[in-house]
Amino acid sequence: MRKGLFLVSALGAITGFVALPFLVFVKAPIAFELFFNQKIFYYHVPAAWVMFLSVFVSGIASIAFLATRRSKWDDVAWAAGDVVVVMGAIVLTTGPIWAKAAWGVFWVWDARLTSSLLLWMIFVAYTLVRRYGGPGSERLAAGLSLFGMVDVPLVFFAVNFWKTQHPNTKVVPGLPPEMRQALLVGMVAYTLFYLVLLSARLAVGRGERRLASVTDLAVETGVLE
Repeated sequence: MRKGLFLVSALGAITGFVALPFLVFVKAPIAFELFFNQKIFYYHVPAAWVMFLSVFVSGIASIAFLATRRSKWDDVAWAAGDVVVVMGAIVLTTGPIWAKAAWGVFWVWDARLTSSLLLWMIFVAYTLVRRYGGPGSERLAAGLSLFGMVDVPLVFFAVNFWKTQHPNTKVVPGLPPEMRQALLVGMVAYTLFYLVLLSARLAVGRGERRLASVTDLAVETGVLE
């Protein structure tokens, strides 16, 4: 990402995260059946959106890598995969806070929750394989990324295919204007934050690749033993 776009994204994310608490806790009305716990919704849903987005970025970059064998696509896929793990952890932490208020328990094994956990575990496996798998791990990890990308529609539409306790996909369009505004700001802030995270992680990954190449060259030429 160009420095200008990186700075704009960072400033936009900061602005959004500063404005979000005011919109969530002051302007957006309370859902009286859930009381204060419902406010986690404005952080949970944007995190889930960014998780899905990053899954597709990783999956598409994995397809490009398998087709071209160019390391730049592997770097993008790996960076996006790491962000999936982070955002998935946020989703799986904030969701149970809402569930405890709504259902009286932190977790139920319904289709949406189970498939979300499966998606997160796929990308935990992806990052472990990519980091510790050794030679050939790029292709194996790419296959896991593609499997995760296929799982995203299952996660999203699970509430429509099966009877679940999780709210269905029609909840967001039916929100009052103040709630939709807060959610939209959260979505934009999380998306801009995602661009910053992805760019930073990609820069680190490419730096590590260059360092590894220099180290290998130094060993081959006898500079390092």
